Amino acid sequence: MVGKKIRMGMVGGGKNAFIGAVHRIAANMDGQIELVCGAFSSDPERSKESGKGLFIQDSRNYGSYKEMFKAEEKLPEDERMQFVSIVTPNFAHFEPAMLALEHGFHVLIDKPMTLSLEEAKKLEKKVTETGLLLCLTHTYSGYPMVKQARQMVKEGKFGAIRKIIVQYPQGWLSLPSGKDNKQAAWRTDPEKSGISGCMGDIGTHAAQLAEYVSNLKITKLCADINIVVENRALDDDGNIWLKFDNNANGVLIASQIAAGEENALSLRVYGEKGGLEWRQEEPNTLLVKWLDAPMQVYRTGHDYLSSFAKHNTRTPSGHPEGYLEAFGNIYRNFASTLQCLVEGGTASEEMLDFPTVQDGVRGMAFIENVVASGNSDQKWYEFKV
Repeated sequence: MVGKKIRMGMVGGGKNAFIGAVHRIAANMDGQIELVCGAFSSDPERSKESGKGLFIQDSRNYGSYKEMFKAEEKLPEDERMQFVSIVTPNFAHFEPAMLALEHGFHVLIDKPMTLSLEEAKKLEKKVTETGLLLCLTHTYSGYPMVKQARQMVKEGKFGAIRKIIVQYPQGWLSLPSGKDNKQAAWRTDPEKSGISGCMGDIGTHAAQLAEYVSNLKITKLCADINIVVENRALDDDGNIWLKFDNNANGVLIASQIAAGEENALSLRVYGEKGGLEWRQEEPNTLLVKWLDAPMQVYRTGHDYLSSFAKHNTRTPSGHPEGYLEAFGNIYRNFASTLQCLVEGGTASEEMLDFPTVQDGVRGMAFIENVVASGNSDQKWYEFKV
């Protein structure tokens, strides 16, 4: 595409922050985006120290996001940031996102989108009012073979979908975590993480992946959520039965106490004629299984794949692509769509294929419905949005 690079600001993600570095790598991967400003910490001094380490211009290295939005809005249109990437813990998502939209900036934000469904709906309303873009980083939907799976289901290759099994076991919270583990500290703190731990952190990824690939929506659920590690304040394990809007049934398992597991996200979708299987730890492979024919192995980088898979593939077949590239695909599609908006062009379906504010609302609805179902004695709980 012609034109200038898309200019990005960042909230959070300062010195020693894991996810901030991941976002910056992803944003920089295709050369479409330039980090021009930031408020990298709630501590003004630490924020500016982080900005210096990233070679941010002193005048655009801010002590707070409120200061940043006000100052950037006053800059000439061809200089100010165009979107902000919000990479803070859950409790610090809503306010900067809402303020950015009010100041006229597009938003890219980590999941879950907010701390509550009420906040998510307010953001959705503001996005509708402003006409601005909001992208949510459900990273796993960025993998080429996940997009291939979605297209095959969408084209009816497997007939009507009947069963969906999605699992996300991790083991990193199998034991009580010390205060020095910052990632564990905020994720297990209700004030910072919200009403759910495991289901809010990785269960939302699993639910989004199931809906994304199947092209279906969850309508009912029956949740068993657990606190396994003694004295932990939020769930660290859970099992959920699902019903979808075509009456298909499913199972979602998410756990952070599955000792020995790393990030073993997997998805299986079954229709009348066959099914598919994808695993995040072997992301370049899609297994396609048929009722009346041998199993097929689809691999990233081949001509037989859909335009959506090809659009999100960066290297020739046989060269591994993984988590960072999937993250980069989210950024690239968002930036390409924003570039079209700026230049008056038309974004392709492939560009528009990134999670939006509607995914964020469904993610928060999933969390609140799971917790409500887990606290209820009734078998099936209606999925309320």
